[in-house]
Amino acid sequence: HVQLVESGGGSVQAGGSLRLSCAASGYTYSSYCMGWFRQAPGKEREGVVAIDSDGSTSYADSVKGRFTISKDNAKNTLYLQMNSLNPEDTGVYYCAAVIQCRADWNETGTYNYWGQGTQVTVSS
Repeated sequence: HVQLVESGGGSVQAGGSLRLSCAASGYTYSSYCMGWFRQAPGKEREGVVAIDSDGSTSYADSVKGRFTISKDNAKNTLYLQMNSLNPEDTGVYYCAAVIQCRADWNETGTYNYWGQGTQVTVSS
């Protein structure tokens, strides 16, 4: 039974930082492609970043240079360090997993497993 549990969301002012975590269980975590998505009110869920089993990463242009994805295979935990946050980063952040990253890493249909999400609110 695959389970993904996000944590670390909260409210910050513009320019601030947050680190999200995603604890994974129920599968061979280190061999999977992991992604972070976000969904703002009234908008579709969008891909933020993905990391493959070999450590290769793909970032959305809107977060390049500000967000960093990482993972700790020993702890089965995925992280998203978010710096220089702005109000446009507000939304529910989800982690997701699939056996292998693909070119369409930023499409929700690519992933088989999802967490419940954690809210991030950035005020101006």
